[in-house]
Amino acid sequence: MQDESLNDLFSEDWPEDHRSGVVAVIGRPNVGKSTLINAILGQKIAITTPKPQTTRRTQLGIYTTEHAQMLLVDTPGLHKPHNRMGEYMMTTAEYALRDADVNLWILDTSESPTKADGYIAETLKEMARNTPIVLALNKIDIPKGPRDYAAHKALIEHESAFEISAAKGTGVKDLIAHITSLLPMGPRYYPIDQVSDLNMRFIASEIIREKAMIHTEKEIPHAIAVEINEYKDGEDRTTIDAIIYVERDSQKGIVVGKGGSMIKRIGTDARHELMDSLGRPVHLDLHVKVLKNWRTNEAFMKRVGYRFPKKDED
Repeated sequence: MQDESLNDLFSEDWPEDHRSGVVAVIGRPNVGKSTLINAILGQKIAITTPKPQTTRRTQLGIYTTEHAQMLLVDTPGLHKPHNRMGEYMMTTAEYALRDADVNLWILDTSESPTKADGYIAETLKEMARNTPIVLALNKIDIPKGPRDYAAHKALIEHESAFEISAAKGTGVKDLIAHITSLLPMGPRYYPIDQVSDLNMRFIASEIIREKAMIHTEKEIPHAIAVEINEYKDGEDRTTIDAIIYVERDSQKGIVVGKGGSMIKRIGTDARHELMDSLGRPVHLDLHVKVLKNWRTNEAFMKRVGYRFPKKDED
């Protein structure tokens, strides 16, 4: 949904009424946060799977029009943490709330509000007292669940509420227009053709993690981390060497698969998506290693890109 007229903008100047600001996209795991951001941008920057807690760190989506630039922060799903990784995810989400000009809370309307939604409501009341809250009542296309959204709206005082389907794009344009109107007057912070703050090395690791999560079951997706050993753009192709980490030998066996069948399937799907993203051939080598309890290992988490905000940034 990026503005097609951007190709006609040759100057970095912006009109006097230009708006810009940060929109924190929040919600419990697996409610469609990443799907909505991808729909707004008109392309994929955030991985999406049916598994909860897919997003582990904040990712910035940059939506630019001639009169506005919206910085969409895709936050990890708000939830009570059970390990160091969970604490990291909550910390990064809370920092996003504090810095936002608008908080966009995505709610799953295919079911009634849950205890987790109540937890988010309390977190918002505590941390976002003076920031407008917009509700996106998502999954209205799913033919089940309540059709009266009064219980969802009653969770918290909000500036407005929109019924949407992030997967099908229903109601998304109206939501974008309204959020834009809430942003403060300000300059353009990023070039008009930039849609994310992520580099391809990180995007490659996320695409590999997405495919591994999709093809594995139960507890294994949350035990997966991906580290890029090598990322090299050659003359005729890009070469990527990556390690998929799990926490137990039994998990390694499942990710590798009988005769290497699962790791081959993961690699094939990841390579095809990487080729589509890069527009060139990709040579991808994947390895699987066991690192016990890595989700409690802060040094390793930092190494693969999960860094806690510094205390003096509060």
